[in-house]
Amino acid sequence: QVQLVESGGGLVQAGGSLRLSCVASGKTSVIDAMGWYRQAPGKQRELVASIFSGGHTNYEDSVKGRFTISWDKAINTMYLEMDNLKPEDTGVYFCNTDVWGIEFWGQGTQVTVSS
Repeated sequence: QVQLVESGGGLVQAGGSLRLSCVASGKTSVIDAMGWYRQAPGKQRELVASIFSGGHTNYEDSVKGRFTISWDKAINTMYLEMDNLKPEDTGVYFCNTDVWGIEFWGQGTQVTVSS
């Protein structure tokens, strides 16, 4: 079992920044990859960024150059630094990992970007 807890969301004006955190607990030693998803109102959940144990990262096209994902394995914490935020970045952001074919999700943290 893996438990994921997100924090760091909030209300910010367009052009502002936020830093999301996701703390993992439980069987963290077997985690090979983690990701951030977001779900906008009325839309499907989408992958925003992912990071692998070797350091490789992937980003959804709309956030490239604005978001940075990182993973501090020493404290089992993943981050998402979000800069130059846009209203279309609004949504609930979820932390995710897959261990032995089982997906684990956090409870989500709300990000609202006002224009």
